[in-house]
Amino acid sequence: MFYEDNHLLALYKPAGLLVQGDISRDVTLIDIAKQWIKQRYHKPGDVYLGLPHRLDRPVAGVILICRTSKAAGRMTQQFRTGRVKKQYMAVLEGELHQDAGALTHHLERRRNTSRIVDEPTETSQEARLSFRVLEIRSGKSFVEVDLGTGRHHQIRVQMAQLGCPVLGDLRYGASKPLPRRQLALLARSLSIFHPTLDHPLTFHCPFPQGWPWDVPERDASSPPWSWEALEPAVMAASGLHCPLKKES
Repeated sequence: MFYEDNHLLALYKPAGLLVQGDISRDVTLIDIAKQWIKQRYHKPGDVYLGLPHRLDRPVAGVILICRTSKAAGRMTQQFRTGRVKKQYMAVLEGELHQDAGALTHHLERRRNTSRIVDEPTETSQEARLSFRVLEIRSGKSFVEVDLGTGRHHQIRVQMAQLGCPVLGDLRYGASKPLPRRQLALLARSLSIFHPTLDHPLTFHCPFPQGWPWDVPERDASSPPWSWEALEPAVMAASGLHCPLKKES
């Protein structure tokens, strides 16, 4: 956990853990967070949690959850209007032959995939980001990405458009999967304004254990990259079962 108060939770999400439920009925970060709040504060009945944004299942990093409907509404507005700053780190297949750049594309989403279209359409959305190449080694690029918008699979699609898909991202052109089907994409930091106090807050995620690039700051206190490594301890502490059986 990176932050907690009466309105917000900023948490680490490992790669492989769903944020919220889908047809798999696997346990989710929201399930675990609700159970943690019930146990910590001895809350009877249902616990409210709101999600102003998402992270893809194979992506790790910092995620914000709202504990009140007021916070959820105000944070959703911040994400919608671009007041939130989001920075990602990624390892890409291939060598980016420019030190930095800014990308603007129009993306169309079709079910679980997004694609770039040449001209805006009724269903497309503008996608903007900037990137900086930190290091190139052994045919791979280590990059820092600042998101200007938050579109579905945006970084994955736009980096693939440059000929350098995210490491492990078979959907958008990577040559092979990573061992736990992770993507080498980390939600590194999130900067917001508190929903009731309006003061700035920034949450940083350390590079996890197993991250496929040597970084000086990673140490034994860094969290595991994959949910598989965290699952036994988390599930035992929460008392949940995986897959979580929900009522029909």
